[in-house]
Amino acid sequence: MTLRLTLTWTRLGVFTAAVAAVILLVFSFQDALLEGAGAFLNAGQSPAKADAALVLAGGLGGDRILKAAELKRQGYVPVVYVSGPLLLYENSECAISIPFAVQHGYLASDFRCIPNMEYNTLDEARVCCAALERAGVKKFLLVTTAYHSRRAAGIYRRVCPKLSFIPVSSEDPMFHNRRWWTAREGQKDVFLEYTKLLTAHFGL
Repeated sequence: MTLRLTLTWTRLGVFTAAVAAVILLVFSFQDALLEGAGAFLNAGQSPAKADAALVLAGGLGGDRILKAAELKRQGYVPVVYVSGPLLLYENSECAISIPFAVQHGYLASDFRCIPNMEYNTLDEARVCCAALERAGVKKFLLVTTAYHSRRAAGIYRRVCPKLSFIPVSSEDPMFHNRRWWTAREGQKDVFLEYTKLLTAHFGL
């Protein structure tokens, strides 16, 4: 066997061993890696006193509105603003989410609806930020589902430069953040969020 052939086989052996090691590591730590992928999407922080809470649209399981309502009850904010796009059979999401909170023991007077016609977080942010500024809000709690919080926070930093906010996460009953890959809905949510995080850099 020539020296060149020996070197070729040696390199092939090293490459194969490296690939095998990577595969072994992935299988050995796949739960930790997958959990980390879900945890990365969650940019939620501990709440603090603010002028208001803002509930983003889309929490159709009720997690977002109930989280914000509880923040109000705990004294973090005096009022909860709710993004209410006309998405549900020509009804504002507020027409469903606020009564849902009332059914769970919260007061209707705690909430203010921000009607809009937007279908994505970026356009929704422009409307909601303008509404909060008109209301004299300087600092707010940005309430959205855990897997949506990183992308939402990035958008609001760009769109709301005059306002400060703290992202606060809620848990979607269909999405268990630490074991998202065990449920089909969790798999779809994570895939879509990473896709949207990537395309957001291109203004899409």
